[in-house]
Amino acid sequence: MLSLLLVGLVAGLITGISPCILPVLPVVLVAGATGTAPSARRSRSVAVVVGLVLSFSAITLLGTTLLSALGLPQDLLRDAGLVLLGLFGLGLLVPAIADILERPFLRLHGPRPATSRGGFVLGLGLGAVFVPCAGPILAAIAVIGATHHLSFTGVLLTLAFAVGAGVPLLAVALAGDAVIDRVRGLRDRARGMRIAGGAVLLVMTLAIGLNLTDGFQQDVPGYTSTLQNSVEGGTSVKTQLQDLTGASGESLMSCNLTTTLDDCFQAPDFQGISAWLNTAGGKPLTIRSLRGKVVLVDFWTYSCINCQRTLPHVEAWYQRYAADGLVVVGVSTPEFAFEHVASNVQSAVQQFGITYPVALDNNYATWNAYGNEYWPADYLIDASGEVRYESFGEGQYGETESAIRQLLVDAKPDVKLPPASGVPDLTPTELMSPETYLGYDRLQYLVGANPVDNAPATYSFPSSISVVEYGLSGTWTINSEESTAGANARLELDFQAKDVYLVLGGSGTLTLTLSGKPLKTVDVSGVPGLYTLVSGSSTQSGVLLITASPGVEAYDFTFG
Repeated sequence: MLSLLLVGLVAGLITGISPCILPVLPVVLVAGATGTAPSARRSRSVAVVVGLVLSFSAITLLGTTLLSALGLPQDLLRDAGLVLLGLFGLGLLVPAIADILERPFLRLHGPRPATSRGGFVLGLGLGAVFVPCAGPILAAIAVIGATHHLSFTGVLLTLAFAVGAGVPLLAVALAGDAVIDRVRGLRDRARGMRIAGGAVLLVMTLAIGLNLTDGFQQDVPGYTSTLQNSVEGGTSVKTQLQDLTGASGESLMSCNLTTTLDDCFQAPDFQGISAWLNTAGGKPLTIRSLRGKVVLVDFWTYSCINCQRTLPHVEAWYQRYAADGLVVVGVSTPEFAFEHVASNVQSAVQQFGITYPVALDNNYATWNAYGNEYWPADYLIDASGEVRYESFGEGQYGETESAIRQLLVDAKPDVKLPPASGVPDLTPTELMSPETYLGYDRLQYLVGANPVDNAPATYSFPSSISVVEYGLSGTWTINSEESTAGANARLELDFQAKDVYLVLGGSGTLTLTLSGKPLKTVDVSGVPGLYTLVSGSSTQSGVLLITASPGVEAYDFTFG
């Protein structure tokens, strides 16, 4: 446990110097610098960071549970934090408001001054809007809170991470205090400092509330990514995190991925499968019944472009090696609600020409049994039922096929295998736009708008957008998984890729314009699925303007 807590602390320290910390830096700096005496400033700085650490920890672990139990909106705590930041900014500008805010603290007895107590409350508000960079540690903390696997170790890990992130912030705040102490002109202009501090606090409150800091953060290089991966990406850390979150499967890193084959773990059986496709009479398969065979378990979901690009390889392997003892099982674990529907999956299976068995893992039981975290993901099982090879994401097709051939030979030394499939590897190697979700559950790259959840709202395009960002205009209803077009609905996307795909549902049309030139019209109808919007021969940068008729549902952009 101590080693995990140390990793959590170091991971927090790395987060505290990463680009994602930039939006809260001005607030932390201003919070302490606006004190009067040097001791008051230092006390206030410490109080702000302590409040942030405690607030972030409590909200991450308990916020979702408490809000759900009370029937309150999930963004209530963030809104409350923004209100607190705004009030303190006004208090710095208008002394009368500051007197009202600090009056409750003047009535409290204790050795600390009221300014430090006010700083602590400001820190509580800052913790509610603090969004650190994602990594395995933070992901595990989020899972603990979301799945109610709360434990003493989980609480300590959360505190360790938050304390680690708070240390660089405290250093920045104290450094600002030291500068003020040494520069007499600043020290003698306390009133001016308060006004400037209040203005900064209000501007940052507005910027954070309207997500105006997102584009700036995206433009700053991820200079801590390599360091973060080296600290959090170890096998031991991932194993401890999986135990902590209550996952039942083996560690994803239990295979030595530097070699072709390894002794990974005993393959779990298929669990919680709601339906089987492409089996005799829809009968289920079991790992035990497949002993003596080489089994490839392929996790996929049908609207995922990355999965779609792997399917020709997987189908080719099945066709080529089934007679020699290979069994392929495609485990369809849904990403969106419409992918739970068996008839939709069946249609996709027919569309993509999949002939191997497909299991519908709607409740993530098999996904969790394997400890999986990726679409697509392949687990190769030998004739004795041992997982010997893992591959995540696109690519590595040659290595995977070589592993299949080796296990087939191990199972039947006298087997005469056909030549390798030779299916071209179309995995993109160029820099391209990231996957972009349009539902509020995973909304990330929308700019110039404050999203309204589950209700029609009118949006306006921002004055400008950067690569990977998109903007909305007209009426849209942003739901958990998708955005549904209303009157005069338009979407503008700045992308870099060869191909642009969009998962669409509902019915209607899309009129497309690429960099100011008319492109085409897309008819949308039937089962939600993946539509090709742009198809090019080489990587290009451009602005795609989409005009959508009312009723069209847009789920997820992917790129190739």
